[in-house]
Amino acid sequence: MVPAQASLRKSRRLRCMAVPPEFLDTPGLLAYGARRRAVVADSDSIANGSPPVEQTVTYAVRDGIAWITLNRPALLNALNRQVTAELADHAEAAAADPEVLAVVVRGAGRAFCSGMDRTALAAGDIRAAFFRNWTRALGTLEDMGKLAICVLHGHSIGGGLQLALACDIRIATDDAVIGLGATRHGLIPDGAVLRLARIVGLGRAKALALLNDEIAPADALAIGLVTRVCAPADLDRTLAAVLDRCRAAAPTATAHTKRLLHESFHRDPRTLIEEMLRLQDQCMTTPEMEEANAAWQEKREARYFPPGGRERRS
Repeated sequence: MVPAQASLRKSRRLRCMAVPPEFLDTPGLLAYGARRRAVVADSDSIANGSPPVEQTVTYAVRDGIAWITLNRPALLNALNRQVTAELADHAEAAAADPEVLAVVVRGAGRAFCSGMDRTALAAGDIRAAFFRNWTRALGTLEDMGKLAICVLHGHSIGGGLQLALACDIRIATDDAVIGLGATRHGLIPDGAVLRLARIVGLGRAKALALLNDEIAPADALAIGLVTRVCAPADLDRTLAAVLDRCRAAAPTATAHTKRLLHESFHRDPRTLIEEMLRLQDQCMTTPEMEEANAAWQEKREARYFPPGGRERRS
């Protein structure tokens, strides 16, 4: 194809990709942009005779919940450069979307995440770009002003556990295989060193990170490494119950509480108390407080988030 023909073909393709009305808000544009980049990449691959680029992380918003799904089931959702980039982009889209109340991170197939893709590592494809996107993904999940929930099933090791640690709530099935193992493979468990000791204490963190111990889900629950444990058959029901709890909490108060809990590890207590008082005063003047008072007077549950929101995918 001559350059002029290629340019004309690309121009026609882009003109056909008008932004749908449901994506015209800013968060929608973030999600649409990610989808558009994937479509353009697929079109270019087809034009060049190559197979389309497969999406390794899927994203959908339903009824106020953003669903981020690792989508390499044949490889137990092993992490490579494409996975971390897509994961970070979707986490940022969810964080910016006012229609998202909570985020669920899960894995397709028979495992949540088996950690780093060893084939990509051996080929030299795990470099700075991988770790930058990985850090961006974990930091976004940890810092977003909404609940991040992780579902662990099957192999949930290495980067799988590190990803879970960046989330606020961790639900594990009783057949989950949980552990780190990074130092055994010559690496630092980068996503764990900042978070693990805060969650389970320094002694237990050292056993998990330095001895590379695997831990049974029941024991993980006992030390606070996971929040809920259930049978695989009960996973949907357990997750639905947790999401109901999320919807029953005021979003503004939830966001402030999450941030204050994180900052309690490194800020001066007196300064943090002053910040808490300021934010408490802010909460008292929100429409959410009006709804809480109305619900109490009417003897019903408060409704902070409208159900039946539109569905978006990218």
